[in-house]
Amino acid sequence: MASRPRIVIATPHPLECTAAADWLQAEGFEPVKTTTLSRAAQEVKERSFDLVVADFDFAFRGGLQALSRERLRNAKAPSVVIGPADAASQALAVRRDAMYLTRPVDQTGLVCMVQMAVMESRPERRSMRKPVNRFDAIVGGVPSHIVDVSNEGLRLEIPRSRNAAPPPPIFAVRVPLLGVNIMVRRMWTCTLPDRPNEAAWYGGELAANSGRVELAWRTFVDAMPSSGTALQYR
Repeated sequence: MASRPRIVIATPHPLECTAAADWLQAEGFEPVKTTTLSRAAQEVKERSFDLVVADFDFAFRGGLQALSRERLRNAKAPSVVIGPADAASQALAVRRDAMYLTRPVDQTGLVCMVQMAVMESRPERRSMRKPVNRFDAIVGGVPSHIVDVSNEGLRLEIPRSRNAAPPPPIFAVRVPLLGVNIMVRRMWTCTLPDRPNEAAWYGGELAANSGRVELAWRTFVDAMPSSGTALQYR
């Protein structure tokens, strides 16, 4: 992957397109603005890219998502689709392996979702992220929740507090349901768009665990039912 991930933004709304590009550029990405389906299709056909952020109609009715899947630098990278707060649209995005972002688009939600999507496309990732019905975890004595899992790691939702420091680069997560502590390396962080002052998400990968704990975690992940829901911001 390039040092600055190249993100194609495809939306017919010029103000939305410009705002998204400005937000992503500020976070170190290389955004490419397109406001027509033909221009977006040309961009993904002719130049390499790491991720597509696309309007729902462009993605599915216009065929952009299918076209972009053939041209991605890494086929594991999910698309990010922008659409209405509509259950049917969200369900279609889930079936097409896309992350779903509802309008109106806000900076925190978009940046967080793009960061997550880019992390999903790391070449070393060996298994897909599985959304689950959130369950309890404890981090540094703080009651928290795990909201998705994979064989390599997890995504945590941890309450924000003035008196509690964020987790260090490598930290322990107690999983009461599993009955073990697992060591996790922090890979990315973002606040929750709808509750920025209340909680944050932390994406992490397993690090320096014993073979017994690694096996227990993988068995646990395999047995956990997927919630089947896409990430959605309102």
